[in-house]
Formats: sequence, structure tokens, C-alpha cells
Amino acid sequence: MQATIAAGEFKSKCLKLLDQVAEKRETLVITKRGKPVAQVTPIPAQENIVGSMKGSVLWMGDIISPIDVEWDAMK
Repeated sequence: MQATIAAGEFKSKCLKLLDQVAEKRETLVITKRGKPVAQVTPIPAQENIVGSMKGSVLWMGDIISPIDVEWDAMK
């Protein structure tokens, strides 16, 4: 279900309304002169971030040992 609110009222109650959107997981449509102009939607539920990047990084060999090329910054 989508709730609708006028822009002026949204302005005065913004933080409270954002908390409600997050809590109820419902979209809020903001109108100006009766026409929809913006939509506030809750972000998708986040899974546990620990381990979420597993398998997304490629290891291409030794990244710690010095290289044979001398850089200008090393002079």
C-alpha cells in the first residue's frame, strides 16, 4: 500500500515519516498541488554483511613482494 502526503506536510514531518517508511516497509508518495512528485521507498532488507563479498575479489599472485621496476617516487 502507498501512503500519500503533501510536500508541505512532508517537510515539517520528514524525519518521523522516514522512520515510518523504514519500520512499516511501505512506500510514501509526496505530492505537490495534488500531483505526485517524489516517492520514498524503503531500501531492500540488508543481509549480514560479513562474508557478503566472498568470491568477488580475484587474487592474481603475490601483491606484497617488491617489483623489479623502479618508480620515480622511489628515487
